[in-house]
Amino acid sequence: MIVWLKLLHIAAVCVWMAGLVSLPGLYVQRARIVQGDRLYMLQRTVRFAFLTVVSPAAFLAIASGAALIFASQAFQPWLSAKLAIVAVLSLLHTLTGLVIIRLFEEGQIYPVWRFVAVTAVTVALIIAVLALVLAKPDLEWSSLVPSVLTEPGGLRRLARDLSPWPIP
Repeated sequence: MIVWLKLLHIAAVCVWMAGLVSLPGLYVQRARIVQGDRLYMLQRTVRFAFLTVVSPAAFLAIASGAALIFASQAFQPWLSAKLAIVAVLSLLHTLTGLVIIRLFEEGQIYPVWRFVAVTAVTVALIIAVLALVLAKPDLEWSSLVPSVLTEPGGLRRLARDLSPWPIP
């Protein structure tokens, strides 16, 4: 079962990451298409890619990844770092959806500098995920984060100390 879960996870991650890299390339075409049928076709293509291909792939990638964590009991520091990067990719995915909402309004364009920046950041995050997954480095969190964040029950203690309201 874990093999099938890994296969699903890898396939979904590939589709999701490819979509995050390719969507800004579609956005930048908006500057050359001002109105008419070509604009409508570009809008349909972008919305179809995001809503029908990339978003379901993101959901499958995250859900199958979560299932893999519990199925294989992989609770290691490198995985925490990977999940932090995946959280940033999820935020990028959400921002991508927000771009689609505004991009096809009258007079809107997607500047080339933004295309270059978003694509570079996305590729860097993807490379970071691949490096963590393939290398599985032995990370020492004690030197990177406060010790309260690495101890069992540490977050509760921290919240209890910081909160003005009583926390059981």
